[in-house]
Amino acid sequence: MELEMKAREMSSASTDFTMTIYTVTSRSISARWSRYVGAHSYRFSATSNAAMGQPAFVIFNNRFVLGTVSSLLPATLYNVKVEVLDGNGNVLAEAQTQQLTAPDVPLNINAYSKTSSSITVNWSAIPKAAGYVLKAKAGSSIIQTIVNDSSGTLTGLQPYTLYTISVQSSNTGGNSQPSPPVETRTVLAAPVIHSFSPNFKTIMVNLEPVSQAVKYSFIIIRSDAVGNKIKKTITSTNVTFTDLEPGTWYTIKAHALDANGIPGDDKIKEQVTRPHAPQSVRAFLTSASMSTSLGCVVTWNASEGSTYYIAVPIGKSRNLVQNCTSRFTSCIISPIQCGIQHNVTVIAYNEAGASDASNPSEFTSVPCSPNDIKIQEIHSGNLTVSWAASPLTDYHTTFVKRDDGLEVMCNTSLRNCYFQSECGFIYFISVFSYNKVGQSPPGNVLNYTTAPCCPMQVKDLYVSSDTIEVKWNPARGAEMYETKAQDVSSVVFCNDTSTICTLSGLKCNTIYNITIYSYSDIRGFNYSCQKKSITTGPCSPSILNITKVNPSTINVLWQQNNRDAMYKVFAFGKAGVRSCNSSGYSCEITNLPCGATFSVSAVATSPEGKSLPSYSLPVETAPCCPNSFSVTQITQSMTNVSWTAAIGAQSYTTLLESSKGQAKCHTGETHCLLGCITCSTNYTVSLSAISETGLMSMCNYQGYSSSGCCPSAVKLYRLGSSALRVYWHATAGSVNYIVNITSDNGNFTCSPMSGYTYCDINEIYCGDIYTVIVSPVSIDGSMVTFCPMKMYSVSCSMNSGAMVIYRGKRSLFHNKA
Repeated sequence: MELEMKAREMSSASTDFTMTIYTVTSRSISARWSRYVGAHSYRFSATSNAAMGQPAFVIFNNRFVLGTVSSLLPATLYNVKVEVLDGNGNVLAEAQTQQLTAPDVPLNINAYSKTSSSITVNWSAIPKAAGYVLKAKAGSSIIQTIVNDSSGTLTGLQPYTLYTISVQSSNTGGNSQPSPPVETRTVLAAPVIHSFSPNFKTIMVNLEPVSQAVKYSFIIIRSDAVGNKIKKTITSTNVTFTDLEPGTWYTIKAHALDANGIPGDDKIKEQVTRPHAPQSVRAFLTSASMSTSLGCVVTWNASEGSTYYIAVPIGKSRNLVQNCTSRFTSCIISPIQCGIQHNVTVIAYNEAGASDASNPSEFTSVPCSPNDIKIQEIHSGNLTVSWAASPLTDYHTTFVKRDDGLEVMCNTSLRNCYFQSECGFIYFISVFSYNKVGQSPPGNVLNYTTAPCCPMQVKDLYVSSDTIEVKWNPARGAEMYETKAQDVSSVVFCNDTSTICTLSGLKCNTIYNITIYSYSDIRGFNYSCQKKSITTGPCSPSILNITKVNPSTINVLWQQNNRDAMYKVFAFGKAGVRSCNSSGYSCEITNLPCGATFSVSAVATSPEGKSLPSYSLPVETAPCCPNSFSVTQITQSMTNVSWTAAIGAQSYTTLLESSKGQAKCHTGETHCLLGCITCSTNYTVSLSAISETGLMSMCNYQGYSSSGCCPSAVKLYRLGSSALRVYWHATAGSVNYIVNITSDNGNFTCSPMSGYTYCDINEIYCGDIYTVIVSPVSIDGSMVTFCPMKMYSVSCSMNSGAMVIYRGKRSLFHNKA
C-alpha cells in the first residue's frame, strides 16, 4: 500500500494557481492543482537534478486537475512543475516544488516462525532506504512494524496461523511498492501445564490440549541439575513420573508438535515432590511457656524438602484436638485436652502438600479439673464442698481462701471436703485433680459469700411518741440493713445502707420489738439477728373538759391514755404560766389573775420521754374590777360616775340603787352620766366589768348619798340700812344650808343653824347688785354648786321689803314686815 505524502501547497508566479503533491512511489509522482480560467491545457513535468536523470512530462487538457508522471528513478530528487498553457502553447501560469521518490522495492524475502506469536523476516538491503515497513496479513487482521535494518520480527501474532508477509522500503519521500508476498505459518502455542505430587516419589503432569497438536513432548529433571533427564514424547496430555526423590524440586518442560513435527512454544514449570513422613516422633508433657496450662512437647527427625510440620494429637475417640505447627523439628501443643490419653502423629508439608502421617507416639494428659463443684452451707458456720469424679484422677486438693487472706486446704481421695466458715466473709474455692503426670489445669475459682453478720451494739438515739431512731455498729458483709419495728398488730420497715435508721409513724406509748437484719445482694437477709424492745414516748393527752372552780381556779380533765405517765397541765398567757401536776386524769390550776386569757394544754411524761402537748383550749378569767371609783353630783338630778380602766374589761354597767328607784348606765368608756337622781337620798353603788366574751365581774363600792335638795322660794328682806335677810323654803329632810352673797364690793357668807330657813347678812352696801346662792351642805361639808343663782339690787332708800329678780331686771318691792 502506497504511503501518502503530506500535501504541500506550491507557490507560482500567479497566486491564483496552486499545486499539491498527491502520492509518491519509487517510479512515479502524482500531483493535484487548481483550475485556471483561460487554460487550454496543463503540462506536468519532473526533472532530476542528477546528470543521469531524464526529464519526463505529461500534458493534460483543461478538464484534468490531477496527474501522474512515471518512469522515474527510485530515491531520486526531482523538480516537479505544472504549467498552464493557452491554445498557442504559451505559459499563462505555473507552480513548482521539489520531491524525492521512494526507494526501490525490496527483494529476496525470507520469513520463518520460531514462536507462536512472532515471524522473523529477512530481505536484501535497498540502497538509500532510510527504513522498512513489515506487514503480516491474515484475513482482515494486519500487523505492521517499522525497522531500520534489512531484517525484523513481527510480534503479537496468533499461534499456528498462516500470514502473508510483505516489505516496503521508505525514505522521506515515501514508501515503495510492497515486495512480492511470502506466506509463513506461526508455530503451535505453548501448552498450559498442571502438575502435582500425590506422594513423596511421584509427580503427575497434565496438559491442557493445544489446537492442531498431534503429539506432546515432556522433559523432567531435578532443578539443581543433579541426576538424569527424563524425556517422554506421547500423544496423551497426561504423564506420570515415578521413582523420584521425596521433597525435591523438579523442572518440567513441555511443548506440542504439529503434524509436520514442528515443535511449538516451550512451557516450563517447577514442581516439588511431597516430603517423606517424619521419623522418630516423641511426645511428653511439660508446662507451657509462661502459662499455668499444660502443653505437650513433640519432637521428630527432619524430613527432606519439608517447609513446616504439624503435630496432631488424636484421642481414643479419634476426635481431633488442638495441634501445633512448626518450621523446625519440635513444637508445643498447648493447651492439651485433659483427662484423656492421646496419640500424637506428625505430618510434614511443603508446596506439594502433606506427607503421610508419622507413626504415632502415645502420652497421657493430666486429669481435668473437677466439674459440678457445689458449695453448701447446710448448717451455719460449716461449708461443704463437693464435686463430680474426674477421669485419670488419683486424688483431689481443695483450696479455700477467705477475703481477709486466711487460707486452708484439704487433700482427699473422696469427692467432698468440709470447712468452718464465719459470717460476712467471701470464700474463694478451687479444686484440683492430680495423677502421676501432674496437676489438672486450673478450674473455675468459685466464690461463696456467707450471710452478713448481725448488727451489734444497737442503741436508741431518739425516742418520741411516734418515732424511734436507732444506731448500730457496721456489720461485716452487710451492704444494706432492714430495720423492722413490730407491735402486736402492725409492722414498720426501714431499708438503708446507713447504720442509722429512723422509724416514724409509730404508735405512741407502745412496746415495739426492733430487729435489724443485715443484707447482701448475694445472700439476702440474715434473719437470725436478735430483737430489742423499745417503748415509744407517751401519747399526747386529750383534754376533755375545763371547769372554773372560782374566778382564779380552773379544773382540767383529760383522757388518761398512757401507762406509768405523769401529766402536767400548763396555762399559757400574757399574764405568765400557771401549771399543775397529776398522775391521774385531772388537776386544778390556781392563782389565775383576773382579766387574763390562757391557752391550756397537757403533756404526758414517762421514762421514754415527753409527749407532744395536747391541743390547746382557751380559758378566760373574769375581768378585774376598777382600782378606783368616784361619783360626782353634776346637777340636782344628774350624777357623773367615773372609774379607772379594768384589766380584761371591754364594757361596764354602773348601778345606783335606792328605795326610791335606780339609775343605770352601760358603756364602753370609763365614765357614765346617770340621770333621775333623787336629792338627799342614800344609794348603793355597784359596777359590772364585762369581757369581750361576756364574762362579768360584779364590783361593789361604798354607798353614795345624793346631795341635799336646793331650797325654793329664796327671797331677800331689808333689815336695816346695812343688813339683809335671806329666806327660803327647805326641802324634806334635815339639811344644812349655806348662803353666798356676792357683789362688786364684797362677798358675804352665812350658815344658819340646823333647822333654820333664813340667814342674816350684815354690812351690805346699798346701791349694789348682789348674787345670792342658797346651797345645801353635803355630809362631807362641801357645798353643792348646782343650786340656782339669783341677782338682787339693793336701793339706798330705807324702805323695807323683799327684792326679787324678774327676767334679768332688778326691781325692789316693799313688803311690810
